[in-house]
Amino acid sequence: MCLAVPARLDQCSPADQTAIADLHGNRVEISTALIADAAVGDWVLIHAGFAIARLTEQETAEVWSVLKDVINHG
Repeated sequence: MCLAVPARLDQCSPADQTAIADLHGNRVEISTALIADAAVGDWVLIHAGFAIARLTEQETAEVWSVLKDVINHG
């Protein structure tokens, strides 16, 4: 099974299409090559080191809620 998780972009480097994303306090370097105009503060869905979609704050909260349910009841 593959899993994508939401994160907030803390730093962006448009020149090399990378960013530092915050995953609940864990900072990871990711590629933003698939997200046009990714910017600091954006919420994105991350899979395999790539930001694959931009999310709203509401969508982010919903995804985390589902993931918590899976972890707690899986």
